[in-house]
This record gives sequence, structure tokens and C-alpha cells, in this order.
Amino acid sequence: MNDASSSLNDALYRLLHAAEFASLRHKDQRRKDAAASPYINHPLAVAAVLARHGVRDPITLMAAVLHDTIEDTETTEADLRAEFGDDVTEVVLEVTDDKSLPKRRRKELQVEHAPTMTARAKLVKISDKICNVIDIGQNPPSGWDQERREQYLAWTEAVVAGCRGVSTRLEDRYDEVLRTQRGRIAQDD
Repeated sequence: MNDASSSLNDALYRLLHAAEFASLRHKDQRRKDAAASPYINHPLAVAAVLARHGVRDPITLMAAVLHDTIEDTETTEADLRAEFGDDVTEVVLEVTDDKSLPKRRRKELQVEHAPTMTARAKLVKISDKICNVIDIGQNPPSGWDQERREQYLAWTEAVVAGCRGVSTRLEDRYDEVLRTQRGRIAQDD
């Protein structure tokens, strides 16, 4: 096996290991949609969107799969560092909300911090918002009326505005998804 093949195999193994790790950490969690879909579908979708739009960096893809583990499970920073190293962990930390803060403040901080994030974290954040916008339009959390869905979309615009400049393909996809889901929400009225 040559060096390029060995490197590719290592990157694939590490990405699959991240997916397995995330699936075990999120195994009992469900999304807030009416179907209560498995939570792991979300981080896998975030990584898939990145890959579909040209992101090939294994660190970014692993961080996408793991992006909610610290925030939404018992996983610690030390757990991630031990399993995936400093580079992946740092990206995950950049996109992790501090759950000890009130939700409103966490949302404000996402907008404030977006422009200062690394390129890798911005890619994960944009992809996360793409997936969330699709969900808000197609499978919104139970009990979310049109106004709340529209407010959420406006907030994602503010977050993504601070992330722009890292991937035209991903940013164009976000804009397309936002337009589509806004139209869908308007029709739900």
C-alpha cells in the first residue's frame, strides 16, 4: 500500500470512528420533531452536507460528526482529546454552546462569536445551520408555530453572516435552503 492510500485509509477510519463514537453518545437522544427521529441523524447530515459541497478535510468532517457531543451528551473535552486529538476537539469546542447560560444568551453568543471562529468551525456552523433550516421547514419541532419558525430562520441568517467567506458552495447552499424553507413556512400559514 502506498503512502496516499494509507493516509486515505487512516482518514476514513478516523471519520468512521467519530461516527461510531457520536452514535454511541447520542444513542438515546431524539430530535424534537413530531416523529422524534434519532438524534444521530443530525450530526451525520451535517458532515454529509460538508462532503457534498467539497469539504474533504478529515478534521472538519470529524468535528461535524462530533459537534454536539460535548454540548448534548456527557462527553467531556478530555474524552474528545483522548479519542480524536487536539485539532478536532478545538473545532468542536468552537461550535459548542455553554449550556449553563440561558438559551437567549447562547443564541446571542453564536452571532457574536461567528466572525472570530476558525475556517473549520465556520464550515461546521454553516452546515449545521443548513441542516437545521431544512428541519425547521420540513420537520419542525412539535409546537413551533409559523412565527417561531420564521424567527429561527432570521437568527440563522445572523449566525451565517458571521461565517461567510469560507465556502461559496456552502454559502450558496445555505441561501438556497433558506429561500426554499421560507417559502414552505409561508405556505403552512
